[in-house]
Amino acid sequence: MSKVFVNIGLSLDGYMAPEGMTMGNPGYKNWGAKWGALMAWLVHQQSFRDNHKLGPGGETGPVNDLVRSTTERIGANIMGKRMFDQGEVAWPEEAPFHTPVYVLTNTKRGPWVRPGGTTFFFISDGPERALELAQESAGSRDVRIAGGADVIQQYLNLGVVDELEIALAPVFFGDGRRLFENLREPGPRFRIDQVLDGPAATHLRYVRES
Repeated sequence: MSKVFVNIGLSLDGYMAPEGMTMGNPGYKNWGAKWGALMAWLVHQQSFRDNHKLGPGGETGPVNDLVRSTTERIGANIMGKRMFDQGEVAWPEEAPFHTPVYVLTNTKRGPWVRPGGTTFFFISDGPERALELAQESAGSRDVRIAGGADVIQQYLNLGVVDELEIALAPVFFGDGRRLFENLREPGPRFRIDQVLDGPAATHLRYVRES
């Protein structure tokens, strides 16, 4: 049976994104350097380089294997409009998802088809409907809740997230968008499933308790 999972990078003080992270304001509070430090572990992995057509020269090993297996399990992605808006101006023409992507939004818009198998669908009927469509298109593969933080919080509050995969990097943002805010009581319960130490991040997997 397919699963719903979150796979994100997180700063040591609990932020998914630094304050003011927008493509239109690249110098604000040095957010670009903060984001780069958070995701440095990922961009050096060969699987990431392969997915983004960056060529050879990346790292191999357990962390790279984790990146590859995560990419291979995804049958559909869900994200918020804020994340899409930033990515629309930053992603290459061949967007790096290669799956259907369901964007939560209040704006009506037709599907946006990109080369390489990515199609963005804009869903204004709420997170439950987006998940239903994502699961239908993913089939036996899994659905990734890509972000941002508010979208992940919505799905945690719905109680549908089966796994949390968090790459915890030893960087501090000080402010920004926290991952674990606005959660209802009682919150979901998870158990530790895997811990993988890397030189630039600790990779944690939590599985929801049944």
